Amino acid sequence: MLLILKRDNEEVNKQAAQLIASAIKKKPSLTLGLATGNTMVGLYQHLVRLHQAGSLDFSKVVTFNLDEYLGLSASHPQSFRHFMHEHFFGHVNVPPHSIHIPDGSIRGDYDQYCASYEQSIRAAGGIDLQLLGIGRNGHIGFNEPTSSLASRTRLKVLSRETLDDNGKSFGPGEESPRCAITMGIGTILEARKILLLATGASKAAAAAKSIEGPITCAVSASALQLHPDVTFVLDEPAASQLTQRDYYNRVVEMTARLTPDRLS
Repeated sequence: MLLILKRDNEEVNKQAAQLIASAIKKKPSLTLGLATGNTMVGLYQHLVRLHQAGSLDFSKVVTFNLDEYLGLSASHPQSFRHFMHEHFFGHVNVPPHSIHIPDGSIRGDYDQYCASYEQSIRAAGGIDLQLLGIGRNGHIGFNEPTSSLASRTRLKVLSRETLDDNGKSFGPGEESPRCAITMGIGTILEARKILLLATGASKAAAAAKSIEGPITCAVSASALQLHPDVTFVLDEPAASQLTQRDYYNRVVEMTARLTPDRLS
């Protein structure tokens, strides 16, 4: 586990964009797992600028999004498909056939649909780099507290805390979805590399529990401690409850000296 501590949200975005761009340049046909949410907006802006400047080509990249609200059409302004088009796909050259986002409008056999999403990931050769945010309760994707650490892509009922957070994005009188389709923790842990971003004081407790606390289904992001190649990029407010910040900074310093490719 590598922790990169940055001053603010903008520095987090720049560092994350650099890591993703470097991975794509090393492997143009990268299979990239993507996430949504306010934390990701600035990151996608940086990636779009790199593409528009001619320094980053997405034409061979294959993408898989973590999750989608159940019951929202692709055109709904709060759907994650709409978010991805507005902030990323509408501005870069990922081929439409290479974009995979769970379909929130499906009805009927959810298990079969989720199994087919897993199969699509396997058919693509697995995810090379998975991007993650983190919820205030420590969830990754929509793997709410008590999620199995071996879980696969499935239908998930959202917690009250998540409903309260997400409800702020919906209009007056509009109820936010109560369920979502999400990659499971087991699915996420199969990615070859994982990159998690956290910004703001509201994420400090979740970040500390995930990084320094016990591995527990009560904090699904704590399962990342089991992964051999995960990088956290946090700003100062999000890192404020970590107890080993000086050590993490020394690890980054030595990593830059001994294995600089890890940070480029």
